[in-house]
Amino acid sequence: MMAGEDIHINGDGDTSRDFCFLDNAVQVNLLAAIAGDEARGEVYNVALGDQTTLNELYVALRDAFALHGVHYNRAPIHRDFRDGDVRHSLASVEKARTQLGYADGIWLPEGIRITVPWYVETARADSVDEREQARAQVSR
Repeated sequence: MMAGEDIHINGDGDTSRDFCFLDNAVQVNLLAAIAGDEARGEVYNVALGDQTTLNELYVALRDAFALHGVHYNRAPIHRDFRDGDVRHSLASVEKARTQLGYADGIWLPEGIRITVPWYVETARADSVDEREQARAQVSR
């Protein structure tokens, strides 16, 4: 979106995932690191127990970028479904809740609200750096 390139979605966009913000994975790992022996060697899902379609994700990202001056007005291009792709994914985090004390972390809208400004600021800083480097080479 920031580069103005086409956005491709595999399938009709109604495929859903249980997207997880990185801080949630960190939270579960820290809880597991300090957990008692009964929790050692176990496998835990890190998620929120919520589904978001790829079309919903596209709209959420497009709207979040627009709030930061990045306007993307093209519809996504839907491609064929990927072979073997799971249509819907929804994780149960009950085991992490009961055994580790995992509490709902950062939900997708909040994660996007936190993340998008960083991407926009980083891209703008990179553009300024590239322009400054180009000017420096021209003046040599």
